[in-house]
Amino acid sequence: MNTGSDGLEGGPGEVAVVEESNTGAADADRAKADGERSGRGLGSRAPAFIKRRRALHLSWQVGVFVIGLAVVAAGVVMLPLPGPGWVVIFGGMAIWATEFVWAQLVLRWTRRKVTEAAQRALDPKVRRRNIMLTVTGLVIVGALVGVYLYEFGFAMPWNIEDQ
Repeated sequence: MNTGSDGLEGGPGEVAVVEESNTGAADADRAKADGERSGRGLGSRAPAFIKRRRALHLSWQVGVFVIGLAVVAAGVVMLPLPGPGWVVIFGGMAIWATEFVWAQLVLRWTRRKVTEAAQRALDPKVRRRNIMLTVTGLVIVGALVGVYLYEFGFAMPWNIEDQ
């Protein structure tokens, strides 16, 4: 199967096919604009001498996949543990994106969604709503802590006597 990363456009072999949705033209225009902005098209970023030899290019892809998989796995492990889990996961995706078109498309989609979320978060109405929800939550938590302290008091663990 052609992953679209061998750089042989119009050459022999299989051709990568992209399915079109209802907004296929808009998505294609957006992807084209993303590619023009980044200055690079989709596909492998392996050196030319590696791309010329099929076996070497395949082993290069396997190496990139294994390294990216190790980084993504480390990020997944860091999610429940202390550490920058999501940053490491996206770092592994960036490693994969140096060689695989699907990872490049996932990163472009993620970048677009993060930018849209940041723009929405800067909207004054949304900011006011988020501040009000945060204040309400803090008041509720404060009330619950106050009720607990009134009912049971505050005793440090080293001051508790054996019962």
